[in-house]
Amino acid sequence: MTDNIEVPAEKKAGGRTRRKAEAGAQTGARRRSATRPRAQGRTKTTEKAAAEKPSRVVKSAAKTAAKAQSARTGRAKNKLKIIPLGGVGEIGKNMTVLEYGKDMIIIDCGLIFPDDDMPGIDLVIPDMTYVEKNADKLRGILVTHGHEDHIGALPFALKQFQTPVYGTKLTCALIEHKLEEERVKNAKLNVIKPGDKVQLGCFTAEFIKTSHSIPGAVALAIVTPVGTIIHTGDFKVDYTPLDGEPMDMGRFAYYGSKGVLALMSDSTNAELSGHTISEREIGKTFEHYFDIADGRVIVATFASNIYRIQQIADVAISFGRVICFQGRSMVNITKVAAELGYLNIPEEKIVEVEKLKRIDDSKVCVITTGSQGEPMSGLFRMANASHKLNVGEGDTVIISASAIPGNELGVSRVINQLYQRGVRVVYDRMADVHVSGHARREELRLMFTLTKPKFFIPVHGEAKQLYQHADLAKQMGIPEENIIVPELGEVIELNKSGIKANGSVHSGSVLIDGSSVGEIGDAVLKDRKQLSEDGLFTVVIPLKKKTGELIGQPEIISRGFVYVKSSEELIADAKNLVKGLAAQFASANRSEWSGIKNNIRSALKNELYHKTKRTPIILPIIIEIDI
Repeated sequence: MTDNIEVPAEKKAGGRTRRKAEAGAQTGARRRSATRPRAQGRTKTTEKAAAEKPSRVVKSAAKTAAKAQSARTGRAKNKLKIIPLGGVGEIGKNMTVLEYGKDMIIIDCGLIFPDDDMPGIDLVIPDMTYVEKNADKLRGILVTHGHEDHIGALPFALKQFQTPVYGTKLTCALIEHKLEEERVKNAKLNVIKPGDKVQLGCFTAEFIKTSHSIPGAVALAIVTPVGTIIHTGDFKVDYTPLDGEPMDMGRFAYYGSKGVLALMSDSTNAELSGHTISEREIGKTFEHYFDIADGRVIVATFASNIYRIQQIADVAISFGRVICFQGRSMVNITKVAAELGYLNIPEEKIVEVEKLKRIDDSKVCVITTGSQGEPMSGLFRMANASHKLNVGEGDTVIISASAIPGNELGVSRVINQLYQRGVRVVYDRMADVHVSGHARREELRLMFTLTKPKFFIPVHGEAKQLYQHADLAKQMGIPEENIIVPELGEVIELNKSGIKANGSVHSGSVLIDGSSVGEIGDAVLKDRKQLSEDGLFTVVIPLKKKTGELIGQPEIISRGFVYVKSSEELIADAKNLVKGLAAQFASANRSEWSGIKNNIRSALKNELYHKTKRTPIILPIIIEIDI
């Protein structure tokens, strides 16, 4: 990771500088005007020659003028393209392409965790086919903050195309850790600070300090040939942030005063009225539950929510408790945050889980992963009694997070299991144990007021949130024709005079299964879902190699469908059905065997569904025996 980036020296042109430049231009013009008669006098004797043969200087000037005219014409035709490859119509895998002429940049490159209908899938990332095909245009990736839904796909992206990545100190440290895990080498990570600018082709991007649930979050002001684009990243307006550094609203107002062509804004909480409360507010809730707890206090939260973890640790230490971190990502991220100075916990207050047996329960605080009910997370394993920490009566579990859409069932299951083990459970429906890192409607209104955009594109949200945000934009005076609610892969073209959706590019999701990237498609998922729901019914058909005659009885193997020994009648009927159809092999050519297998599969499917109302995957296997 390097701290060296290309940052223009000037932050902004001051009035004095502009006046000097204007005065210099006027002086130059006066000088050129004053010398023109004298120059004509000197060239009088060569006028005839000049008329017969154009000078090299005149040719060069004409050529330069033609090039300039061509460039102006080309620029007039070019439009800025904004292409969301993720993060719209969904919560997660945020990735947006900005393209103008021969230059392209990317904002964020995140992942999303699989739904329940994706058995066996570990991660889901954006389909980057369009970027791969246009990799020669790519000038860099700008990262707004270090959450997984904004950085999680970077290791996979950087394996496909080399390009510089820009982010704040913690963001780059978290990216670096992910790249090491995926063994991605020679990545060009560039650490920036809020207020820095980077030049990437025809794009100039300024990083603006925002407030979110992780340190180092920034918005982007991107100056393009057609105008300025503001991308808010994930943000909320917190007037009393724990790091003491409020969002730089003055910079948003500055760009608003200069003219913002388009605003792309966080839509996560666009449905919710009012303001998001400050992170500081939940400290009182933690104090209350630590005060009344007799046994261990176990707090589950997002591993990247460093501000939350600091608050929990501060409260725990004030009540005389030691801290134990559980969950791989929790251990890794807190280590990185502590090394960079974002997390301050005395080393003597941090203990390993093995030492907790020797410490009184009333002196223990465990901070763990699993706030989303993720399988194999720390809290999940505690609830299932598969963790080193055996939770039960006397323990208090605080789930300091709200369930991300799609995770509600998993969270509810963990809560129920904890209750059944005698644990006191506190979650967001019971008390103020969580504060969102995303702006509500009044904060979104403020962003419109500060930036005064001509066009609006809501991002970072499901369809309902994007449309709610679009409605809010109309309330704030933006004409409906100046608002586009984007879809994945949609090409949004804009310039100073208008905005429109113009076709789409290849987009979607790429599924990660272990080391397999993109090899799992809909057909495999369909088979997996069918296997998980109705199981597998395998029929082994032994045939004489020379004649194709059936040898003995077909063998039935059932997995996840029925237990063979308790379904003897069903199995016997299936064998008889297969035995009758298998007689066709003896009289058929080998080229016809595939068709007979399909007939067996179809007949068994109908028979099994008729008797069980279930449709397992049916797998006929022919074994040829040389006898």
